[in-house]
Amino acid sequence: MTTLSAALLLFLILDPLGNIPVFLGLLKPLPAHRRRIVLVRELLIALGVLLAFMWGGKYVLDAMHLRQESVSIAGGIVLFLIGLKMIFPRPEGMFGDLPDGEPFIVPMAIPLVAGPSGMAAVMLLGSQDPGRMGDWTLALVLAWLGTAVLLFSATSLYKVLGMRVLLAVERLMGMLLVAISVQMLLDGVATYLRAAPGL
Repeated sequence: MTTLSAALLLFLILDPLGNIPVFLGLLKPLPAHRRRIVLVRELLIALGVLLAFMWGGKYVLDAMHLRQESVSIAGGIVLFLIGLKMIFPRPEGMFGDLPDGEPFIVPMAIPLVAGPSGMAAVMLLGSQDPGRMGDWTLALVLAWLGTAVLLFSATSLYKVLGMRVLLAVERLMGMLLVAISVQMLLDGVATYLRAAPGL
């Protein structure tokens, strides 16, 4: 996997377009001068969490004696479920009811930006090819920057594109994510079958 393809995968997983309506709803009650501050803070927290999972995930997997193909299969299943939720969203949103007040860490940083699928994906990248951690870090930063740009221009995008277009684009991203997740799942199964004794 190239750095750009990894960045695209992570960008799809972070799902900034799908998060735009939720972020607008969470930030709407805040004074205008606080919105950007809160958004920057939450995005930086999400980036820190994802970097921690990327760099520390291999050691966690080693400590739990999990094989790479197990993580690949599990990551594929999680991404598949997230992709399905993007294609067939629930009326209350992907994460259900959200708490009132100024958001702090939950739900904007975690799980809207740094969600389970993102954590699983960065752990998978870091554990599959630890020699390319610089590439994977660059891919994550690129995906995060793209997400940040979209979320900072959320109000304008919402006005220009409208809810219908945003939903259509999110569902298209969900289809791509489902296809990627199936490939991850198949790769994990193929690796397991090659490594399994007597098969």
